[in-house]
Amino acid sequence: MKQSLIALTLLLSGVAHADAVDALRDFARDVKSGKAAFTQTVTSPDGKRKKLSSGSFEFQRPNQFRFAYTKPFEQVIVADGQKVWIFDADLNQASSRKLSDALGATPAALLAGSNVERDFALKAAASEGGLDWVQASPKQAESTIQSLKLGFKGKTLAAMEIVDGFGQRSRLDFSAVQANVPIAAERFQFKLPAGADLIEQ
Repeated sequence: MKQSLIALTLLLSGVAHADAVDALRDFARDVKSGKAAFTQTVTSPDGKRKKLSSGSFEFQRPNQFRFAYTKPFEQVIVADGQKVWIFDADLNQASSRKLSDALGATPAALLAGSNVERDFALKAAASEGGLDWVQASPKQAESTIQSLKLGFKGKTLAAMEIVDGFGQRSRLDFSAVQANVPIAAERFQFKLPAGADLIEQ
């Protein structure tokens, strides 16, 4: 009896995992635009230090997105389909680079890119914290990411977890997710504020 229960549990968990991969594929195929609020927790490699931040996220496929951090400091990351701009309000400084150089196998490509499975190998991961997780492994050998996971609650994107090449862990928890909502084109355009410095890479 115990063996069959274990087998059934494994079978059911396998079904849940497959659903998470399908949820990501459906998200990449069917959700053309979206917006959400997020909280981000960055944990140091030794697990002892944590930094919290929050803001909003908007995207429109292909390759347009806007991350606007509001706490604890203001920073905006905007991609217009051609370039990525990062503006730090405290420094009053912006930097820009070509999207093709910046995007690649990055978390933003996973959320707003046009061809997820070209850049990532997808694999079901263990369900945890009430979410079904998908492991997305960058296909580019030079990627600076150790691991990247997306968490879904049913068909809804709920979280993203990134471990960078130094072992630093970033977790974004999304809330108030709205899929396929109209987003004004100017949200994906960056205008350099008066007096701000621009560094082009």
